[in-house]
Amino acid sequence: MTDFSADQVVWTSKLKEAYGETVELEDEQGKSSVYDIIAEFEVGSRAYAVLADSGKGAEQEILRIVVSPDGLPELESIVDDEEWEDVSELYDELTFSVDESE
Repeated sequence: MTDFSADQVVWTSKLKEAYGETVELEDEQGKSSVYDIIAEFEVGSRAYAVLADSGKGAEQEILRIVVSPDGLPELESIVDDEEWEDVSELYDELTFSVDESE
C-alpha cells in the first residue's frame, strides 16, 4: 500500500449529501446504531468516512466509502490492517494540524 500524505486529501461530503448528518449502521448481531458523520475525505482512489456513535460519546470509527451499483455511497469496514493504520494516522495528522491552526 502506498503511503498517504495530507497534501493528497480532498474533503468530500458524499454521505451527507445522500443521507444527511447521520447514518444508521447494523452490527454483526443485527443491532442498529446511529452514527454522526464527522468527516469525509478522499485520498488516492479511495474515499473514507469518520463516524462517531451517537450513543457512545467520542468513540470514532473510520470506514471506507464505496459506490453501490445504484450509485449511492455505502460504507464498508477496512479489513487491511496497514490501510486502516495509514488512514487513521492521516486523519489524526489532518485533525491535529487543523486544531493547531485555530
